[in-house]
Amino acid sequence: MITLYCGDIVGDQATNRLAESLPDLRRKHGVDLVVANAENSAPNGLGMGTKQVEQLLDAGVDVITGGNHSWDSEESIESLSLPQVIRPENLSDGVPGRGYVHLEVGDETVTVINLADHCALKNVEAAAGRFLPAYEGWKTAQKKGEVIVDYHGDHVLEKQIFAHAVDGSATAVFGSHTHEATMPLHVLPSGTAFVTDVGMTGPDHGVQGFDPENLVSNLKSTGDAFSGPLPPVRVGPIVLGAVLLETHQGRTVRLERISWNEVN
Repeated sequence: MITLYCGDIVGDQATNRLAESLPDLRRKHGVDLVVANAENSAPNGLGMGTKQVEQLLDAGVDVITGGNHSWDSEESIESLSLPQVIRPENLSDGVPGRGYVHLEVGDETVTVINLADHCALKNVEAAAGRFLPAYEGWKTAQKKGEVIVDYHGDHVLEKQIFAHAVDGSATAVFGSHTHEATMPLHVLPSGTAFVTDVGMTGPDHGVQGFDPENLVSNLKSTGDAFSGPLPPVRVGPIVLGAVLLETHQGRTVRLERISWNEVN
């Protein structure tokens, strides 16, 4: 099975570029499953827009994952009702959405699980007082067949510990949230693929895909980058944060990064 995972999509320009490119990427690489983190895909980069979610699903994304921005807008919350859209599993009852999905990919059953760490969720109003350790979410999720995890978190240490804890039980653990790709691609001793952070699919040369001007101005004037207006999504060249995973019987055969150069 060949899986394409696309890291944090930021804004509608990045959504458009990925949606246009996905059919060629799927065809060129023989992709069976596409998972994409789209919690920043709304035009303002906060949450998911209905239009952007529809674009991604129509273009060939099979599962959309999220994180701390999954509840940023009414449209984003509405999107969580779609069976292909998930948010972190490690939340108690009452928070909109679901944390994992099962799907049939060819002759195989696949489970995609979304998890998030404490640092990612601690300031999220929808999750206030309702989030659990990520490993608790892993234990409660119903797992069938190959298991792919989107781990949305800040801390390298926590991501790496988690990946080793599920080595041999998860097919892959793909880190998201920091928007900054980490270079090493790991295959752990029992066959689990692991990337600390796949990186963003979004505008380059900014701050996590956002224009730095407001943040810099706020920092210089008050000492707090977030004391004033929030930044708009940056307009500019779009980078692709994505990895291609090939597995056989739940074990990694190939793990590599891909770029826009892979599009015909």
